[in-house]
This record gives sequence, C-alpha cells and structure tokens, in this order.
Amino acid sequence: MDILKVITSELGVKYSQVEAAVGLIDEGNTIPFIARYRKEVTGALNDEQLRNLDERLKYLRNLEEKKAQVLATIEEQGKLTDELRKQIEDAMTMVVVEDLYRPYRPKRRTRATIAKEKGLEPLANIIMLQMADKPIAEYAAEYISEEKEVASVDEAIEGAKDIIAESVSDEADYRSHIRKITFDMGKMISVAKDAEAESVYEMYYDFEEPLKKLAGHRILAINRGENEKVLTVKIEAPEEQVLRYLEKQIIIRENPYTTDIIKDVIADSYKRLIAPAIEREIRNDLTEKAEDSAIKVFAKNLEQILMQPPIVGQVVLGWDPAFRTGCKLAVVDATGKVLDTVVIYPTEPQNKVAEAKVVLKKLINKYGITLISVGNGTASRESEKVIVELLKEIPQPVQYVIVNEAGASVYSASKLATEEFPNFDVGQRSAASIARRLQDPLAELVKIDPKSIGVGQYQHDMNQKKLGETLGAVVEDSVNKVGVDLNTASASLLEYISGISKVIAKNIVAYREENGKFTDRKELLKVAKLGPKAYEQCAGFMRIQGGKNPLDATSVHPESYAATEELLKKLSYSPQDITSGGLRGISKKVNPNDCEKIAAELGIGVMTLQDIIKELEKPARDPRDEMPKPILRNDVLEMKDLTPGMVLKGTVRNVIDFGVFVDIGVHQDGLVHISQITERYIKHPLEVVSVGDIVEVKVISVDVPKKRIALTMKL
Repeated sequence: MDILKVITSELGVKYSQVEAAVGLIDEGNTIPFIARYRKEVTGALNDEQLRNLDERLKYLRNLEEKKAQVLATIEEQGKLTDELRKQIEDAMTMVVVEDLYRPYRPKRRTRATIAKEKGLEPLANIIMLQMADKPIAEYAAEYISEEKEVASVDEAIEGAKDIIAESVSDEADYRSHIRKITFDMGKMISVAKDAEAESVYEMYYDFEEPLKKLAGHRILAINRGENEKVLTVKIEAPEEQVLRYLEKQIIIRENPYTTDIIKDVIADSYKRLIAPAIEREIRNDLTEKAEDSAIKVFAKNLEQILMQPPIVGQVVLGWDPAFRTGCKLAVVDATGKVLDTVVIYPTEPQNKVAEAKVVLKKLINKYGITLISVGNGTASRESEKVIVELLKEIPQPVQYVIVNEAGASVYSASKLATEEFPNFDVGQRSAASIARRLQDPLAELVKIDPKSIGVGQYQHDMNQKKLGETLGAVVEDSVNKVGVDLNTASASLLEYISGISKVIAKNIVAYREENGKFTDRKELLKVAKLGPKAYEQCAGFMRIQGGKNPLDATSVHPESYAATEELLKKLSYSPQDITSGGLRGISKKVNPNDCEKIAAELGIGVMTLQDIIKELEKPARDPRDEMPKPILRNDVLEMKDLTPGMVLKGTVRNVIDFGVFVDIGVHQDGLVHISQITERYIKHPLEVVSVGDIVEVKVISVDVPKKRIALTMKL
C-alpha cells in the first residue's frame, strides 16, 4: 500500500504536500512549527490538516506492521497462497486483516480442535463434499473408536459438525458480508432491567433504532446505562437473511443425506460463533466512531475556552463561593500577582452579609478593584446577590463576571498549586485561579488537566488515551498560536511550546531565576538540555519584550532575521520602528505583484514574506482579540424572573451533539435544542456556534422544580 497516496486522497490535497509533511514529521518537527514556519514546504497545510495527517500516518503504519506480522505467521505455517497474500496486502483496515488472519490464528482448544484431535476431519470433509450416497450415520460408524474417545455415531457427527461450523465462521468473505448486512438492516435494542426504577436513562427503557441511524450521543448514553447495570442492550440482526445468504454460499448441491445437516451447522455457526463476534465488533465500531465524534466536539469546545480573550489592565477580585466554610477571596493585580486573600461569610448558615460588605468595601478602596470574578459553583447565586447589592452601595464603577470554575478545585489541590502558593490553603489558591482565569484564561487553564476543564459529554466513558492526546494537541496548538512571553511564562505554559518538554520548561524558569530576564532569544541555547533542534522548534513562539533585538518581540523566526532586516532596509525602515509602532502601513508599501521578486531577492519563500509583513504590521498580535469578550454584569437575574418570550444575551458554555447550553445570568444554564438553533437544517450545533460565543436567545419555557430552561435562537 502506498500510504502517502491513501492520505493524499483522504485529505484531498496534493501528493507532494503529504510527502513533504511526512518528511518533516519524521525529522522530529512539531505540528505547530510545521504549520507556522514550513508553509512553503507543505503548501500551507494548517494545523488541523497536519494533525489529521499525523493520525492517519500512525494508523496506516501500524496497519502495515500488522500485515507484515500476519504474513510472516501464515508463511511459517506453510499456508500462504498468492491470493491470500494479495488480499492481506490490499486490506485497508485492521478489521479486514483480522478477518483474513482468523483461520490461521493459533486457537485455544475449541470444540472443533477437540473434534480434529479425535480424527473426525475426514468425516467433516465427506459432509462438505455433499456427494454422499448413503446416510451420514453409516459413514460415521467407521469413526467410532475407544482410543480416540468417540463413543457413538451421534458423537462422531456432532464433532464433524463442530469442525464445519468453525470453518464457516473463519471465512473472511462471509464475515465481512454478514457485518455489512447486520449494520445495514440491524437494530439496536435496549430495555430496562427494572422498568419502575427512576433514572436518567428512562428514554432508553424500551428503545429500538436502526444501527444506520443511531446518533453518537445515544450510543454513548446506552453504553453508560449498560455499564451502570440499568439497561440490557443487544443488536437485533436480520437473522433470516444471514442464514439464507450462508446457505446459498455453502450448499453447492442438493443432497438428501447432507443438506439438512449443513443447514443445521450453518445455524449453529452463525448463532454460536459469528453473531456474538459481529455484534461485539459492530458495537465497538459504533462506540469508537461516537467517541471520535464526541472527542472532536470536546476539542473544539476546549479550543474556544482556551482562546477566550484576556481581560487586561484590571485589578480583579477572585471569589470562590461556598456555604458553611465561607467564600474565599483573592485580590490579584493586573500582572496576575496575588496581593491579598481573605474569607467572608455572607452565605448560609452564618449570613454575615453586613460584615462581608465592610470587608469588600475596604478591599475595593485599598487595591482599586474594578472587576469581580465569581466561580459558578455552589453558592455562586447567593454570592452574586451580595455583590449586586454591594455595587449599588459604592461610588466606584465595579463590574462582575460569573466564570466557569471547572477544574479550579483540581488545580488548587495539585502539586503545581502547592509549589506556586506554598503558604495558601486550597480555598485561597482556588480564588486566585478564578481571578486569573479571567485575566488570562490560557495561561491559567494550562495548569489543569484538559479533561478537567469540563466541556463535552461522557468524557469519562471515552478511550482516555485518545482523549488525552487530542486535548493535549488542542492546548499545544492554542499556546503556540498565541505565543508566550519568555520572561513571565510559567513552566506549565512553556511546556506546551513547540519542542519544549516538561524538563526543559522547568530549566528555562530556573535559568531565568538565576540569571535574570532573557534579553535575547539566542540565550535559550544556554538553557540546560535545550539544543539546536529544540531552539529551532521553539524560538519563534517565545517573545521577549524590550530585549536587545526588536524582532525578538515578534513571531518572526530567528532563521528569517537577516531577510527581515534586509526587507526593512529596502523599505527605508529600521528594526527600532517595530517597537515604536512605526510599521503600521508597511503592507501598503509592498505591491502584491512584486512579492515573488522581493522574496527571491531575500532568499525566502513568498508565504514566509507575507507572514513577515503581516507580523511587522502588528507585532505579536494576539489571535484571541478577535474572539467575543465575556459579558460583564452589574445586576442579577433569578430563574423565577424568567418568563417565556423574554429575550436575553448569553454566553455559550457547552456545545454537545443535540444542542448548546447557554449561560443567561441565572444559576442554571439554558438548553437550546439543535432544532432551535437556526431555521436551516444542521447536522451539528458546531456548524453555527462555538463555546464562548455571545448569543441572543428567547426563553421558551422555565421549569423551576426540575431546574430546566428551554431557549431558542430563532428570534
């Protein structure tokens, strides 16, 4: 198989692009580096295309390895024919290779192997020839043997039937055909183990749906219900069609002595050996596809959360709400430094609202707090009421935001948080994190395992390795898109930079603490374990503000410095104009028609030239600036204030297969069902909305006891 050809047709790009990308991956280049700094080589494949390419490359290379193992094993057995070799070499999936290998796989002792040990294979062959001229019992009588432990005619016939049943079940063509018709015509059925019991799986208590139509979120919900012993699940296959198909393939001539026996064997082979295996395979396949689709949604949601725009230049009060133990507060200055922490008790059971307000007013006066960041966990609504009352009592213009605190508790109990705030307790760390995740969501959220950020569905039911790898890639792509300040970035942020490992990230921070600020990107080469290859991969994503070379503050790669300086000279600029903002109109000075000529003179590619010009125009621009800003509030809404028909602005908090959850400023997020997102038909909500989007919604209905709010975006 030509792996590159297969990937080319799957990605719908040129063979040369795939060939170049695979070459770069094999040389140890990272996806962010290839996407950003090797556009000429790959024909500008973006990070998403490169991730897909990398995933398929691994799968197809593993497939080729598997084929080589299978061919070697069958060859050792002396059973490899030219036709079988071709079938295995042409196989495009692991399932097909497994089907072809099945008859040659070393088996544990089965009913068929025991029958073969008893010498009953020749009797099985007589039956399969379908040319018997006397009852099979008469042939079978010859196989009765005390030594071989065949006690009767019936025992001999049953043993022969077991041999035939296994050979039918091992036939690769039969399996792939049965798998196809089962998928095309079969249904998934689920029933409750206890129909009276209340559970979240009630819609699956008496459920059936064609396999072809099953939505991914249903598959994952049914699997979970089965794992929790609430549901019994099975696939109902088109048994009649399967048996007719097998009979047509196997019964080659009508024979009064063998036809009924063979029909009997076919039914046994299907029910006992083939059907359970096919059911397992189909369910595994459906689950894998459902997981892949859910992981994609999860990844998209995570990217939107990580890429939320930072709120800069404000002193923020982080508020971790709670009842019994009190609300933990942390004051964080505009650079993210914690200035003060305190605990107040305005909520149940203490209800010390007046005392809490006195503390809050002092903090606001002392530190010039302009924004309060409130976690959305327990007691957040009660805290919000206190904040809104307070804002009406003070002269200063202070606003508040409810932030998603998912993962804050995971972070605050982590080793990393203990190192960062050794003298703080868990609550103080959590409050600091809640403040900082508003100031710079990306820098704060990288400290948390991406799986704990809490977007998506059924994350605990997923293949955890695949989920972890996908989400890790999203964090890596996001961090590299934004870039980091080499002199302020934490080790947690640095370790996601292209080419930087956990160890090197810690070494960078240690070097900075020992030698002071980096003044030049080249200084990175003095960091322990950071060699030329790692430097090549990471340098462009590391920024130095106010360093020796103004280009170090941009995303221009050091390999292009000479060309960039030459370009500036050509256009009558100096590198100093970069920091003074004097290059605002530089793109207008380069005629698009001259790009090829200029690039050739500078010895770089056209795409690199265009990227350099774009970067010089707006040095170190932050791609997050284009994302919707969080909604800042100064008044409170409760669920009981909502009425059908009310139109509100809200923030998309989560996107799932069947709709989106929108935070409209009450304690409960409202659900916009997929049918209420837009007038046109859509397959998935992600076609229209993303996490973090600010949307206008209308209330359809409110169910206070069940805490359910139904919304529509069709206004």
